[in-house]
Amino acid sequence: MQDDPTRKHLDFHDTHRAMAAMDINYPDGSSTGWHSHPRGQLLYAIEGVMIVQSAEGSWVVPPSRALWLAAGIEHEVKMWGEVKIRTVFIDATAIRHLPERSCVIEVSSLLRELVVAAVHVPRDYEEGSRDDRLMRLVADEVRVSDILPVHLPMPADARIKLICEAVNEDPSDSSTVEQWAERLGVTAKTVHRLFSKETGMSFGRWREQARLLFALQRLASGRRVIDIAFDCGYASQSAFTAMFRRHFGKPPSDFYRQIK
Repeated sequence: MQDDPTRKHLDFHDTHRAMAAMDINYPDGSSTGWHSHPRGQLLYAIEGVMIVQSAEGSWVVPPSRALWLAAGIEHEVKMWGEVKIRTVFIDATAIRHLPERSCVIEVSSLLRELVVAAVHVPRDYEEGSRDDRLMRLVADEVRVSDILPVHLPMPADARIKLICEAVNEDPSDSSTVEQWAERLGVTAKTVHRLFSKETGMSFGRWREQARLLFALQRLASGRRVIDIAFDCGYASQSAFTAMFRRHFGKPPSDFYRQIK
């Protein structure tokens, strides 16, 4: 690992300004380890895919997306591909009307360029200066960015958690709710109810999100789309591509080129 962000970021929190940005690069397969920040964090990578895990669940963050992490959230970032992080720390008590909860947002061309420019702003920039206006424009763009459903919540209930762990282990598993209910010794209605209560999603939607997360990891590793489709349990590449396009507005082949 090139730098330890759990130490590097401390300088960026020790500032009297409400916002500060930094850059750091990671090799494929590396991890930040578990840590948290006293400020909110706009976590963005201009290259590579980040898989972010917390007690709330997992997020997959490709270069067209950024993750807003609320202050104090314990999390770990795992890297798929060479990852070039450009991140902005924001004191949400001073910069108002930011997302209240952690979420993935769409990154416009403007927001991307603003974040890239922000890492060159000194931590002691003057109020009312061009640097100050640039940083505040980053916050403005975060406020108007679309929030995207690229989140995989993890349940606390041991029975539902067992199902989720099995799907994450083998995304191609196409077992029905009825089959899972029989294995767990409960009714299908109970499985449906618990999934909705514990994750806010139906079983089918949760499994699709898990498969998307798995697919994005494999795309970042350079795997063939057809192999990823079968590994995700789809009968054909076209069926997988249709699902992928429905979520991201583009086929996985285009998405992979953007990652690189």
